[in-house]
Amino acid sequence: MKSLTILNYQWKDLVRGKWIFGYALIYLLISDALIRFGGSGPKALLSISNVMLLLVPLVSMIYGALYLYQSKEFTELLLAQPLNRKTLFWGLYGGLAIPLSSAYTLGVLIPMLYSGMLNGEQIVSILMLLALGIILTLLFTGIGFWLGLSYFEDRIKGLGFALVGWLFLAVLYDGLVLLIIFMLGDYPIEKPMLALTMLNPIDLARIIVLLEFDISALMGYTGAIFNRFFGSFWGIITAGLSLMLWLVIPLWGSTRKFREMDF
Repeated sequence: MKSLTILNYQWKDLVRGKWIFGYALIYLLISDALIRFGGSGPKALLSISNVMLLLVPLVSMIYGALYLYQSKEFTELLLAQPLNRKTLFWGLYGGLAIPLSSAYTLGVLIPMLYSGMLNGEQIVSILMLLALGIILTLLFTGIGFWLGLSYFEDRIKGLGFALVGWLFLAVLYDGLVLLIIFMLGDYPIEKPMLALTMLNPIDLARIIVLLEFDISALMGYTGAIFNRFFGSFWGIITAGLSLMLWLVIPLWGSTRKFREMDF
């Protein structure tokens, strides 16, 4: 109950800041444009998913890292009260992760509603796209919290690590995988590639999207391996479970750091 009270306060604070509405508006405008130019079929959904895979991790990690600095005085005030640290952590986390998830969902869903996409055959793919965006928001907000708590005394360093972490996972990681494939292509490296893919939540989400739309030409090496080992259905299940594990680990580490920190 105390977590809900903290969450409610944080939500009102975000609404007063109005940036959360801007975040939702970005998705609304992008989704509207992609639907208008790409139609209401798989092409538009695939384009929206590509935007989501880049933008959601970036915003969630940065705001997750900065949010703790911005809430420092509020956190210290609450810690002076007879309040459990775990309760406070979940209130702070939910106060950011839930509004970010809601902004993403509304920004993507509203153009789909008035364009009639929800009445078509794409409903399963749309629900998967919304669920992936929410999971990635929760996941990368947790990673942002973990980085913010790790470098709580140095705001610039925490933000820097968040940006570098996003750049590595979103851009450089695939290049590293391709380099390994090029160097070790003569060896049986399918299973190590599966393990490498599971170490990157953005790659896991991308593979789920490509398996859902059955776009074998865009799957790449790791996506093709997933499809070969697990098939489309079990590949999606395996990647989804790996994403859930990614969601749990940063939050577990963040709660431990928050309980041990000396504010």
